[in-house]
Amino acid sequence: MSLHVALIEPQIAPNTGNIARLCAATESSLHLIQPLGFSLDEAELRRSSVNFWDQVDLWVHPDWHHFRHAIARERCLYLSAKARRPYWEAPIPDGACLVFGNETDGMPAKIIEKHAHELYTIPMTGPVRSLNLATAVGIVLYDALRRLGYTSDTGIPAHHHHHRVA
Repeated sequence: MSLHVALIEPQIAPNTGNIARLCAATESSLHLIQPLGFSLDEAELRRSSVNFWDQVDLWVHPDWHHFRHAIARERCLYLSAKARRPYWEAPIPDGACLVFGNETDGMPAKIIEKHAHELYTIPMTGPVRSLNLATAVGIVLYDALRRLGYTSDTGIPAHHHHHRVA
């Protein structure tokens, strides 16, 4: 099994492209929950992920409900600047799905309320309230892989690469 990254209604093509590159580099699945603030065919999106886009295990979900049917609730961890607990306290089982809100609105209030026990943050002590979405995904994704025991020696387990539309 591997890790999954889910983006709720991402708005900025280059951020999503950079996250797709991270997912390709770590062989993690990427779930995009529509509506998106851009087209998947945008040149800006393709340019930010260069030639790695075709190597991403991409799932596109028409809405939150379709995503919920594809990924079991118990596999999801929610990341938000509004959470109180640091992400390193989150249990990370193999196959976990790291769920992030979008660049404009962050994590939807309904999800914060409903999933308070699975809500974590990247602690920040300075005056900055939030990080760039691609940066946040990179921090949590690589730390999750480290905690699962993946190293440069063991590698990241391979899995099948193909595009899926849920």
